[in-house]
Amino acid sequence: MASITIRNLDDEVKELLRRLAAENNRSMEEQARVMIRAAVDGQIGSGRIDQIENTLRELTSMHSAATAVAAPAGKILPRGTLSGKRILLIIGGGIAAYKALDLIRRLRERGAAVRVVMTAAAQEFVTTLSVGALSADHVFTELFDRNDEHDVGHIRLSREADLLVVAPATADLMAKLANGHANDLASTVLLATDKPVLMAPAMNPKMWSHPATRRNRATLGKDGVTFVGPARGEMAESNEAGEGRMAEPLEIVAAVEALLDAGPKPLAGRRIIVTSGPTHEPIDPVRYIANRSSGKQGHAIAAALARLGADVRLVSGPVSIADPAGVRTIHVERAQEMRDAVEQLLPADAAVFVAAVADWRSENSAGEKIKKVAGEGPPVLRMVENPDILAGVGHHSQRPGLVVGFAAETQDLLRNAQAKLAKKGADLIVANDVSHESGIGPSGVMGGDRNRVRIVSKAGVEEWPEMTKDEVAARLATLIAERLKTIVV
Repeated sequence: MASITIRNLDDEVKELLRRLAAENNRSMEEQARVMIRAAVDGQIGSGRIDQIENTLRELTSMHSAATAVAAPAGKILPRGTLSGKRILLIIGGGIAAYKALDLIRRLRERGAAVRVVMTAAAQEFVTTLSVGALSADHVFTELFDRNDEHDVGHIRLSREADLLVVAPATADLMAKLANGHANDLASTVLLATDKPVLMAPAMNPKMWSHPATRRNRATLGKDGVTFVGPARGEMAESNEAGEGRMAEPLEIVAAVEALLDAGPKPLAGRRIIVTSGPTHEPIDPVRYIANRSSGKQGHAIAAALARLGADVRLVSGPVSIADPAGVRTIHVERAQEMRDAVEQLLPADAAVFVAAVADWRSENSAGEKIKKVAGEGPPVLRMVENPDILAGVGHHSQRPGLVVGFAAETQDLLRNAQAKLAKKGADLIVANDVSHESGIGPSGVMGGDRNRVRIVSKAGVEEWPEMTKDEVAARLATLIAERLKTIVV
């Protein structure tokens, strides 16, 4: 009865039910059952669609009380970037299918409701039990299933989602869709849908580079299918490497967010360089000079700029956090490597220098570990100055139209930031107090998740309240977009 009930509801009620189901991480049918049980248990007979619809209309206006009665503790996830969105994930057969489990979790973390179709080959790599537990919904595997197909379930599956994601997208699934084949549930759903499709290819490099696969990729692109990946790297097969690795789950999530984000993209077409993290200046093969930068603020800024449509190139020092999704990241270790990487990325529309670059390095790093010698005391380290990357770009012949620097200070914050603005050739300095006395978070700014900054420019100083680093990043990205409106590069 549940699927017939949902199918016969009017669009307004169905939309309300979809939203509630997504918020509570249930299927629409289960959400309807929970709401009905909570309010009218035993009062509605089988087949009474009109009574069910009336009940749903009443309950949608007071769903908070109803779901509070029936929902198990811990089931409701906080609203996220995909809150209320419905994703149909098609898992193809390949070793990369194990990544789909993490992808489901990442999508649901962001508020999406996820339904899953698995091919027969996919079930050889991951189980329907695992997928169903993570998606909190029925897993669809068969085209001719008596329970699912009594009301043409494959058509319903293809139309009720906001987006279809195929991960991993095997050579077989790509070939089927490119050539109009529909001989199982996955391929039938893909042909029947009128919603956007995102594919994350995963296959052996030879298969990916085969002319047939390249033709299919080109055909699907012309048909409007969007792709994320594949990446280059080691394959599961021994001694195999190349292009063919499935994109990481967070990269796929970023692509999903971008496809479903109807918001404005004020930085579309803009290329922006961001630096992040510390640098490590070697003393010997074991020891180095560094600082406490975690890279959290710089990585958050890179991600925020990408969400506004920018083509972001992140130059990151050694950090323990993941590369931000949707951003091309270049990994370096030393200040000289960071400078070289930044200069190779010029020209650009803007550059944001968040990295905490070491001011000095050892003039000559030892080729072997420096050993203690009894009676000789500590070795003498001769220090030389590292390149000033911000000043170098601020006065470069290919200077970006907007240059933003950071000033992490423990004293005389504004005076030092204003001096840096004048000396380095920057348009903006983001100044933050990183002293233990700043009162920001339990561990301070460096390494923590919160920040409080002042925006210093020739026009004056703008003080922002304490926020999370993600919130600082989003606000700064918006400011950069506003500034770039008036700059022609």
